[in-house]
Amino acid sequence: MIFYFTGTGNTRWVAKEIAEAIGEELLSIPQLIKEQRYQFELQEKERIGFCFPTHGWQPPRIVREFISRLVLKGYHSHFCWALTTCGDNMGEAMTIFNKELAKNEALHAEDGSPLQAESVFSVIMPESYVCLPFMKTDPIDMERRKIEHARQQLQHITSIIKDSERGIVELEKGATPRLYSYVIGAYFNQKMVTDKKFTVDEDVCTRCGKCSKVCPVDNIAGAPPTWLHNGQCTCCLACYHYCPVHAINYGSITRKRDQYYFNRRGDQK
Repeated sequence: MIFYFTGTGNTRWVAKEIAEAIGEELLSIPQLIKEQRYQFELQEKERIGFCFPTHGWQPPRIVREFISRLVLKGYHSHFCWALTTCGDNMGEAMTIFNKELAKNEALHAEDGSPLQAESVFSVIMPESYVCLPFMKTDPIDMERRKIEHARQQLQHITSIIKDSERGIVELEKGATPRLYSYVIGAYFNQKMVTDKKFTVDEDVCTRCGKCSKVCPVDNIAGAPPTWLHNGQCTCCLACYHYCPVHAINYGSITRKRDQYYFNRRGDQK
């Protein structure tokens, strides 16, 4: 089984490519949370996979909360892997992810050893976070180069997962991963993951409801949209990127930013 979370579709594409190649069930973390499904029965030799985007050089909060409640019955020596997508690098996101797995005693084997992602990967995908001065979407040619490279990389990753190869570490951590994840990333995830800065230009909004449909945590109601301020927002920016008329913004900075989601132009299948 493969558990995944996606905002703008990058991670869904990666997870789907792997799932189809190795014949594993694909499970959406937001959907599982909505259904209150946290308990699963493992089959013998079943692989356990996790796919998630890097948010502020850390795993997204929704992923961390899900694995804190996850129960995998029958776990003993099953092969576990994890993959994170990122626009540039992912810092120590995978180290943090494995620490979160270890915290959940329901994921410990009979001998007390915790579930850990034994083979870990990062895949660079087109940039989607646009809420800081130095962060923008990639030009179209860069998008295409990243996706083509990812497509080739996935063939290699898939072969490793299919053979349940343990101890493979292929991560793009960046120059100062601890600074990224434990200083900048800690501040980012504590202070900047919020829906309070989202606004909508009501004179531009077409009342199509797309933003509420794509929100993975059901944090948007009505048309024009209203953000619920209930602490569930992951700041994945799906509402911003999927808006067909660019009526949604995050503060003022995104007014001069482009939009991106996977296969937006129909040329990235």
